[in-house]
Amino acid sequence: GSLMTLVFGVLNLIVAVVIDNFAENRKKDVESRAQEMELQEREEKKALSNIFHKIDEDGSGALSFEELQEGAKRVAGFRHWLRVMDIDSRDLRQLFQIVDSDGSGEVDAAEFTEAMFRIKNTDSRTAAKFVKHLVT
Repeated sequence: GSLMTLVFGVLNLIVAVVIDNFAENRKKDVESRAQEMELQEREEKKALSNIFHKIDEDGSGALSFEELQEGAKRVAGFRHWLRVMDIDSRDLRQLFQIVDSDGSGEVDAAEFTEAMFRIKNTDSRTAAKFVKHLVT
Protein backbone atom coordinates (compact mmCIF):
# COMPACT_ATOMS: atom_id res chain seq x y z
CA GLY A 1 0.00 0.00 0.00
CA SER A 2 2.59 2.53 1.07
CA LEU A 3 4.92 1.54 -1.83
CA MET A 4 2.09 2.20 -4.30
CA THR A 5 1.44 5.61 -2.72
CA LEU A 6 5.15 6.43 -2.99
CA VAL A 7 5.25 5.36 -6.67
CA PHE A 8 2.19 7.50 -7.52
CA GLY A 9 3.70 10.43 -5.61
CA VAL A 10 6.95 10.19 -7.59
CA LEU A 11 5.05 9.84 -10.88
CA ASN A 12 2.97 12.92 -10.06
CA LEU A 13 6.16 14.84 -9.31
CA ILE A 14 7.71 13.77 -12.64
CA VAL A 15 4.56 14.76 -14.55
CA ALA A 16 4.52 18.15 -12.80
CA VAL A 17 8.16 18.81 -13.77
CA VAL A 18 7.54 17.81 -17.40
CA ILE A 19 4.45 20.04 -17.66
CA ASP A 20 6.32 22.93 -16.05
CA ASN A 21 9.15 22.53 -18.59
CA PHE A 22 6.67 22.54 -21.49
CA ALA A 23 4.99 25.67 -20.14
CA GLU A 24 8.34 27.43 -19.78
CA ASN A 25 9.41 26.46 -23.30
CA ARG A 26 6.08 27.67 -24.72
CA LYS A 27 6.46 30.99 -22.96
CA LYS A 28 9.99 31.38 -24.38
CA ASP A 29 8.72 30.43 -27.83
CA VAL A 30 6.00 33.11 -27.71
CA GLU A 31 8.54 35.73 -26.57
CA SER A 32 10.96 34.65 -29.31
CA ARG A 33 8.27 34.82 -32.00
CA ALA A 34 7.19 38.26 -30.77
CA GLN A 35 10.78 39.53 -30.97
CA GLU A 36 11.18 38.11 -34.48
CA MET A 37 7.91 39.74 -35.56
CA GLU A 38 9.00 43.11 -34.14
CA LEU A 39 12.31 42.90 -36.02
CA GLN A 40 10.51 41.95 -39.25
CA GLU A 41 8.07 44.84 -38.76
CA ARG A 42 10.91 47.36 -38.33
CA GLU A 43 12.69 46.05 -41.45
CA GLU A 44 9.54 46.04 -43.59
CA LYS A 45 8.50 49.52 -42.46
CA LYS A 46 11.98 50.82 -43.28
CA ALA A 47 11.68 49.29 -46.78
CA LEU A 48 8.21 50.84 -47.16
CA SER A 49 9.54 54.23 -46.12
CA ASN A 50 12.22 53.95 -48.81
CA ILE A 51 9.57 52.97 -51.37
CA PHE A 52 7.43 55.96 -50.31
CA HIS A 53 10.31 58.36 -50.93
CA LYS A 54 10.98 56.82 -54.36
CA ILE A 55 7.31 57.22 -55.31
CA ASP A 56 7.20 60.82 -53.99
CA GLU A 57 8.95 62.35 -57.00
CA ASP A 58 8.16 65.96 -56.13
CA GLY A 59 9.49 65.51 -52.57
CA SER A 60 6.35 67.01 -51.04
CA GLY A 61 6.13 64.33 -48.33
CA ALA A 62 2.69 63.31 -49.56
CA LEU A 63 1.45 61.11 -52.40
CA SER A 64 -1.43 61.94 -54.68
CA PHE A 65 -3.36 59.17 -56.39
CA GLU A 66 -1.53 59.99 -59.63
CA GLU A 67 1.87 59.62 -57.92
CA LEU A 68 0.76 56.27 -56.50
CA GLN A 69 -0.30 55.13 -59.98
CA GLU A 70 2.99 56.26 -61.51
CA GLY A 71 4.91 54.68 -58.66
CA ALA A 72 3.23 51.35 -59.36
CA LYS A 73 4.67 51.52 -62.89
CA ARG A 74 8.04 53.06 -62.11
CA VAL A 75 9.20 51.72 -58.70
CA ALA A 76 10.09 48.02 -58.78
CA GLY A 77 9.94 47.61 -54.99
CA PHE A 78 6.41 49.00 -54.92
CA ARG A 79 5.34 46.69 -57.78
CA HIS A 80 6.67 43.74 -55.79
CA TRP A 81 4.69 44.76 -52.69
CA LEU A 82 1.55 45.14 -54.78
CA ARG A 83 2.10 41.72 -56.32
CA VAL A 84 2.56 40.08 -52.90
CA MET A 85 -0.68 41.72 -51.75
CA ASP A 86 -2.43 40.60 -54.97
CA ILE A 87 -3.22 44.19 -55.98
CA ASP A 88 -3.19 45.17 -59.66
CA SER A 89 -3.66 48.49 -61.42
CA ARG A 90 -7.46 48.18 -61.26
CA ASP A 91 -7.29 48.04 -57.47
CA LEU A 92 -5.09 51.11 -56.98
CA ARG A 93 -7.96 53.58 -56.42
CA GLN A 94 -9.41 51.41 -53.66
CA LEU A 95 -5.93 50.89 -52.16
CA PHE A 96 -5.39 54.66 -52.17
CA GLN A 97 -8.68 55.22 -50.36
CA ILE A 98 -7.77 52.62 -47.74
CA VAL A 99 -4.27 54.00 -47.23
CA ASP A 100 -5.54 57.62 -47.07
CA SER A 101 -6.87 57.02 -43.57
CA ASP A 102 -7.60 60.69 -42.85
CA GLY A 103 -9.42 61.22 -46.17
CA SER A 104 -7.24 64.20 -47.12
CA GLY A 105 -6.78 63.10 -50.73
CA GLU A 106 -3.07 62.65 -50.10
CA VAL A 107 -1.11 59.95 -48.34
CA ASP A 108 1.74 60.91 -46.04
CA ALA A 109 4.68 58.64 -45.20
CA ALA A 110 3.20 57.44 -41.90
CA GLU A 111 -0.16 56.54 -43.48
CA PHE A 112 1.55 54.75 -46.35
CA THR A 113 3.99 52.79 -44.22
CA GLU A 114 1.48 51.72 -41.57
CA ALA A 115 -1.35 50.82 -43.93
CA MET A 116 0.80 48.94 -46.43
CA PHE A 117 2.43 46.96 -43.63
CA ARG A 118 -0.93 46.07 -42.05
CA ILE A 119 -2.53 45.12 -45.37
CA LYS A 120 0.35 42.82 -46.27
CA ASN A 121 0.68 41.22 -42.85
CA THR A 122 -2.88 40.89 -41.59
CA ASP A 123 -3.90 37.27 -41.55
CA SER A 124 -6.88 36.76 -43.88
CA ARG A 125 -8.75 34.96 -41.10
CA THR A 126 -8.25 37.99 -38.86
CA ALA A 127 -9.42 40.31 -41.64
CA ALA A 128 -12.51 38.17 -42.19
CA LYS A 129 -13.33 38.38 -38.48
CA PHE A 130 -12.99 42.18 -38.53
CA VAL A 131 -15.22 42.46 -41.60
CA LYS A 132 -17.80 40.17 -40.05
CA HIS A 133 -17.77 42.30 -36.91
CA LEU A 134 -18.19 45.53 -38.89
CA VAL A 135 -21.06 44.10 -40.94
CA THR A 136 -23.02 42.67 -38.00
